[in-house]
Formats: sequence, structure tokens, C-alpha cells
Amino acid sequence: MDFNYENLQLNISYMKRILAVIFLLSFFQSVQASYILIPMGAEEQRDHLKAYGITYWVLDNEIQAWWLLNYRGGSFAFPNNKLFEKECLTRGVSYEIISDGAFNNILETINDPEANMEAMKLEVAPKIAVYTPDFNTRGEKIQPWDDAVTLALTYAEIPYETVYDTEVLNDKLIEYDWLHLHHEDFTGQYGKFYAAFHNFEWYKANVNKMEELAAQNGFAKVSQLKLAVVKKIKEFVVGGGFMFAMCSATDTYDIALAAEGQDICAKYYDGDGADPNIQLDFSKTLAFTDFELSKNPLEYEYSTIDHTRGRRVVADQDYFTLFDFSAKWDPVPTMLTQNHTRTVKGFMGQTTAFKKQYVKSGVLVLGENKPANEVRYIHGNLLEGTWTFYGGHDPEDYQHRVNDPETDLSLHPNSPGYRLILNNVLFPAAKKKKRKT
Repeated sequence: MDFNYENLQLNISYMKRILAVIFLLSFFQSVQASYILIPMGAEEQRDHLKAYGITYWVLDNEIQAWWLLNYRGGSFAFPNNKLFEKECLTRGVSYEIISDGAFNNILETINDPEANMEAMKLEVAPKIAVYTPDFNTRGEKIQPWDDAVTLALTYAEIPYETVYDTEVLNDKLIEYDWLHLHHEDFTGQYGKFYAAFHNFEWYKANVNKMEELAAQNGFAKVSQLKLAVVKKIKEFVVGGGFMFAMCSATDTYDIALAAEGQDICAKYYDGDGADPNIQLDFSKTLAFTDFELSKNPLEYEYSTIDHTRGRRVVADQDYFTLFDFSAKWDPVPTMLTQNHTRTVKGFMGQTTAFKKQYVKSGVLVLGENKPANEVRYIHGNLLEGTWTFYGGHDPEDYQHRVNDPETDLSLHPNSPGYRLILNNVLFPAAKKKKRKT
């Protein structure tokens, strides 16, 4: 066979061109944007609340993400693709497309020992449950108030399921990573609404429903049912669950634990009188100690824990301050306090804030109003799990009252107070491993 030098030269030239094209494609691919950065600074993000929903959605699609603690307001990042970019555009979330190199530079900046920042990998979307009556979720809304967390989850487009007493007692919580409790009275006193609302139809209907529910689950009184639920929730936390409570679900939870085995309900609530000599056991509580119960059954207050009555704080000066933590040494409280401001507007509730003298010494304070000697946002561990209590009812409705309309979060897309709620929703993604199926 004759050797064709000219053809060989042509083939070599052709191969060089092919290799050059491959090299260029490889080069452009390497510098091509490959991460989506969701900035969370004050002036950088159009919709802070929906940004959490985007990050949850990415995790739910089995793609890992990064939570860049203290970097531009606690930004998020995840691998780029057109589907994720389209979703950001659809939901109105501000984003930036950055290269691998740029993302690595961010990580290097964060890893600097002098920088109070940390990069937390988010692995699995936590499965979320909201504790709420089924008669509030099946077209029969009896209780005339809303719930800031369900508003936040719905607005951010984060999926959740609802559970109530029967599901909790039947060990349904084992299916979830994160549980929310809100405007609930775990003492069995129906929110101590008797004086103002006992003649209202919604109050009577709620009492009837709760008494039926207690009987269905084998309890003579609603207070006994609620204590059993509280103890089951405590088991959930001990086993590794994440529990987040707001408003009256905070102090009444601990009151129920401390009063276990004693009747603290007056005849207005369970038909007979309270025990005359109640001895509270503070060793059983999560957050509070040395408090006293309200002795007036007609007073809209449970105990000395809450700082609502006699609170001398002017509404337009009502703010609380988030603590700064070391992101590298204390990543958990750092995650829970991520925000674009360290000062958050205060808001009231049946339980507005916690008097500092009644908070246990081992509890981690995340936010406080120091001049008022009150704490607003606290956190603790219980064996394998954690709990967080957040005072107040609705971060964007200063004094939410019975029958007030629910807050339209499209008017508050950058709410610092609601961001704290969503920090808690996303927090388990950095801790939980993928569930076995």
C-alpha cells in the first residue's frame, strides 16, 4: 500500500482542529456559569421569603445546596441548570449566575479563619408537619385566627402536612422531621378566652369539638388529652425531631409539662375546680423555670412567663436584637439568626415575649429586647433533637386580634420577622440525612 504523505498531513491538520475545538469547548464549559447564587442582603433580594422556597424546592429535587452563613445576608447557592433559573424567574426571586471559579472564590473567602462566615451543605428537604385542628383544614374553620407559619410556608411554596391530637397519639410524628406548634393552649383552658368569648358560637363549637376529640382518644378531660400530646411531642424531639413553637404554644407547652398529674383548670373549662395546692415540677420543662400560674381563671394570661400585660414598650419603638454568633463554632444558632438586619420589629401575641428571669440558664437566647428585660427567640437541645420558641403571633401584624384578616405576605416579601420562621424550616436540611424508603 502506497504511503500518502499529503493525506497524512491533512488528517493531522484536521485532528488538530478537532482537538482545538474540544479544548475551546472544554475551556468555555469550565468558565461557563455553573452555580446559581441567591443573594439575601437587604438591597439584593426582591423576595427573601420565596428564596427559602426556591432552596427547599431544589433540595426536594434531590440536589444539594449551600447555605452561606453571614455571606451577603445568609445567601444560598446550588448547581445551575435552566430549570432552576426558570423557577427563580417564575417566583420573582433575585439570583446571580456564577462560574465554578467564582463559587470556589466565595468558599475561600468564607473559609478564611478571620471571617465570621461558614458554608453549610443542605442535603435533604425536611418533611414538615403543622399541628393544627383538622376542623380548621377541612372547610370548617372554627378557630378565628390564622397561623404565621402556615402563611409563610404557603407563600414560600414549601409543602407541609397537618397533624393534630389523634395523629400525634398514634405516633404519626415519626414520619416527619420538623413540627410546628402555634396558637395552641396545651393546658386545656381553651386559650383562656372564656371571659371575652364564651357566648360566641366559634368558642362553643371549639369546646364541643375538643371535648369530642378527648373522648374519642379515651380521655375524660381536654387537659388530659393535651398533656398526652405534649409528652408525645417531647418524645419526638428526644428522638431527633425539630420542634418550632410560637405564641401561646410556647409557654402552655411547658406549663402542661410542669403541672403533670394536677388539675390546673377552673370549673369554666372542665366542670370542676382546680387542685388547691398545685406544685409545679420545673425539671420536666424545656425552657422555663420558677414561674407562677395565673390564679384568676378569667384572666387572659396563663402564667408569669409571658411579658404582655404591664409591658411598657411603645409600639413604634418595639424592636428586638438578634445575637451574633460565631458561624464556624456555633453554626446552629448562626443558621437560626440569619437575616439582612440584626434588629427585628417586635409584635404581640397571647404570649408576646418571655420574662428573662423565668428562662432556664441552659437555654440559648437568640434574640432579646434588653431594655424591656425580655427575650423573644430562644433555642435548646433535648437529647437527639432541638426545639425553638418564638414569642408573638404574627411578625407583620403588630397586635393581631381574633377575627382579624390574615396577613398578605406579598406585601411583606422582605420581612425580617418571617425570615426567622423560615430559618427554622430550612435548618433541619443541614442536619438530617436522607430517610430510608
